[in-house]
Amino acid sequence: MDMRTSDIVDDILKKLPNENKNYLKSLCGLPISPYFSALKLKWLLDNVPKVQQAVANQRCMFGTVDSWLIWNLTGGINGGAHSTDITNASRTMLMNILTLKWDPTLLSFFNVPSEILPQIRSSSEIYGHIQEGMLKGVPISGCLGDQQSALIGQMCLQRGQAKSTYGTGCFLLYNTGHAIIQSKHGLLTTVGYQLGPKAPPIYALEGSIAIAGGVLDWLKENLNLLSDVKESEIIAQNTPENNIVFVPAFSGLYAPHWRKDATSVICGITPDITSAHIIKAALQAVCFQIRDILEAIGKDTGLTLAKLLVDGAMTNNNLLMQMQADICGIPVVRPLMSETTALGAAMAAGYADGIKVWDIKIDTAVPNDIFFPSILEDERNVLYHEWEKAIKRSLDCNIEPDIYPNHSSSHHLVTSAGLFAMSTIIILIFAQSRLNA
Repeated sequence: MDMRTSDIVDDILKKLPNENKNYLKSLCGLPISPYFSALKLKWLLDNVPKVQQAVANQRCMFGTVDSWLIWNLTGGINGGAHSTDITNASRTMLMNILTLKWDPTLLSFFNVPSEILPQIRSSSEIYGHIQEGMLKGVPISGCLGDQQSALIGQMCLQRGQAKSTYGTGCFLLYNTGHAIIQSKHGLLTTVGYQLGPKAPPIYALEGSIAIAGGVLDWLKENLNLLSDVKESEIIAQNTPENNIVFVPAFSGLYAPHWRKDATSVICGITPDITSAHIIKAALQAVCFQIRDILEAIGKDTGLTLAKLLVDGAMTNNNLLMQMQADICGIPVVRPLMSETTALGAAMAAGYADGIKVWDIKIDTAVPNDIFFPSILEDERNVLYHEWEKAIKRSLDCNIEPDIYPNHSSSHHLVTSAGLFAMSTIIILIFAQSRLNA
């Protein structure tokens, strides 16, 4: 992940009372983190002369990927619509999650000019029409962030339902209905969706995990432990339980910890550990991080989730899904329709006024596979306790990159040679004294 904004975050936090990373959370629902768009935009405005010049000449437009696509499809420089929806806008740190508008306080805090931002619209309405190609004239009538789109595609349309998407990272959304719940346990408060400009917004709590499937890619590319990430299921299935715990904090830890300084750790290594144990621990790490988020949801809402709906490429791994059910102690429900993100976007587009080819009903049943917990509560808690201990080590581990930052490599060589010579002289003196005794 691009961490060029880390220094900006550090500078901002130093100026805030108690370096409070949640200083803006009541407005935007998000902690101050390099993860969100406002910090990236601020870096560009502060460091790129061409961007600064474009703003001065009123030629700069900022948006997320969706607004870029909409603008190009609807005409681009020839009158394209510079628009986004509330779910994408809610991830910028610049939108007020109550008013659903760009917030003057947030814009001032990050020194962002409002005129460069797209218009915020609902998730289900006609944004414009495609201007070129064989699809010319086709309306663009739906726009959602991918996690929120999966929330609709999974039919998590009632308060208290949750879904988790497993990819390179992992993202869990919990539907809180019309209520804005300000998490006190490390979760994001975000907009779930708004199905029409006159419809009330639906809100959600979100837990973001930086590294999920990405850890398998790392095992494959960096350590050569896998020739294909799909092998991880068979390897882990044939590997007995062990005490290895792997915390893959390659980009720090996101929810619920939000510690960019967290360090990756592997605990419990013994002489009989093999690469297969590391692979299995990597899969378990994904499941433990999801439980961390579910624990935070329980503390924020006072409710226990009845089941977890899942989607994404990693959910094809049956062992991973069974691990998830075992570690969380609730059924894990995987829809037979795997492309729930695309489905959710299609549903929102089809539901828009002027289109109305899709009637979204909250009680629609979805065909699925269900994985039930297969281990005892005591065993589950023992496993999770070991994970919590590993997390503590990850958060407390401070590694100095260079013990001698002011010394050149030649100094190290001289020191090493000097120590070798001195130790050799001492040994010779000792040997001579033994001979003379």
